[in-house]
Amino acid sequence: MHPASSANKRVAVRVAALAILATSVAVGILGCVSSKNEAPATQLNLPSIKDSFAAKGIAGLDRLDQDEVQRLCTEFADKPLPPAVSEKIQLSQMATIKLPASGKLIGDWKAGEALAQEGRGLQFSDKENGPQGGNCYACHQLTHEEISYGNLGPSLFNYGKLRGQSAAVSQYTYGKIYNSQAYSACSSMPRFGHNHILTPEQIADVVALLLDPQSPVNR
Repeated sequence: MHPASSANKRVAVRVAALAILATSVAVGILGCVSSKNEAPATQLNLPSIKDSFAAKGIAGLDRLDQDEVQRLCTEFADKPLPPAVSEKIQLSQMATIKLPASGKLIGDWKAGEALAQEGRGLQFSDKENGPQGGNCYACHQLTHEEISYGNLGPSLFNYGKLRGQSAAVSQYTYGKIYNSQAYSACSSMPRFGHNHILTPEQIADVVALLLDPQSPVNR
């Protein structure tokens, strides 16, 4: 056998041995983590977790306090959400949705695009009355021109073209942005209106971005 081939074979054997060792260690660690004596994540001591955080700027420790919805979603984070609990969450959150003072659910799509692009707001380094946005592109694709976007949420490209602008679609879209938990219990989407990330008028502008035929989302 060629000397180079022998050397390559020895390296391959060593790599395989290291891989087996790494797997054994990982399994051992996981075994410790999942020990029967170990409390699941949902039962950890919350006061101890809070002690590891410090208030800074506009980000206070009150953000660590869970409301009833968050408490329930944490309780069922590692097990199926019972239909009765899901219904309870959705009904309670539907009641929190507030409409714009004008009553119009579709605003200005250009203002909505600016909000979708804006990622500032509510971070410890932001000013209390400074710019705020929805940072929509962090989780969704909205246009084909945008080259950087997240995929945690579904693509919203052609959202309005596919769904139309009926009253039912407008109401659903506004409500979903205002408080996603009203339509999907324990959704990972932020509750933009409920948590005062965006105002009702700003949410109407984002609705326009999604529904207006002239919006880049629908072209």
